Amino acid sequence: MLSATQYKGMQVDYYLVDETRPTLVFLHDSLGCIELWRDFPQLLADAVGCNVLVYDRLGYGESIAMPTFERPVDYLEKEADLLNDILEHYTIKQAILFGHSDGGSIALITAAKYPQRITALICEAGHIFVEDITLNGIREAINQYTTTDLKTRLAKYHSNKVEAIFKAWTLTWTREDFRDWNIEHLLPLITCPLLFIQGRNDEFGSLKQLHTTVAAVSGNAEAFIVPNAGHTPHKEAKEAVIKEATSFINEIKLILITDLK
Repeated sequence: MLSATQYKGMQVDYYLVDETRPTLVFLHDSLGCIELWRDFPQLLADAVGCNVLVYDRLGYGESIAMPTFERPVDYLEKEADLLNDILEHYTIKQAILFGHSDGGSIALITAAKYPQRITALICEAGHIFVEDITLNGIREAINQYTTTDLKTRLAKYHSNKVEAIFKAWTLTWTREDFRDWNIEHLLPLITCPLLFIQGRNDEFGSLKQLHTTVAAVSGNAEAFIVPNAGHTPHKEAKEAVIKEATSFINEIKLILITDLK
């Protein structure tokens, strides 16, 4: 059953299979939205028999425009608080988060701050600190935005909100006061199982992001480095990512069933 609703101005699509089962919650990147996930959320949900919730963050896709493109340094922490509100609103008590890039960082922060709601998390190409490779990747994105049809292609998904979301991403991350943004102190608070996925050729982050995170969390943690993939393994190596994520989630489900006994 699909429920397409709005929550605090954000578009939320909720596929409910069985309320007793965990819900996969998908968190998009800094230029993403529901539609840009394509069929990936439904394919993974079907493979593991879970409910699925996917939403457009404020300013993206079918959600209303963000009030301003200016963001505080802790905007990702605020997004995690908002995600907890969403989980509470839809009475989701067993969430398995799948976050990509910005969404991966939001997933990590949420698992650290609200462990009672998060059963497990899959972090794909998330960031825990700012690196030179990240800033160089953003500068290249700015170059593409001004010299190619990138703005037009993004407008297909974000309509007249493209300029705001692009500025919100690029101006925030390249701002001097954001250079010291770091969430390493939150990682030991993460006690749920973690799967960190990253492309070996990620143009926005080094493998130090993956290795540092896996070593620092308190729960069981697995790393999946995808060869010949960049920043979006779920698109560049979809079958491999679905296979790895399915195996990880099925193990979590077995643990849940055991705990219920």
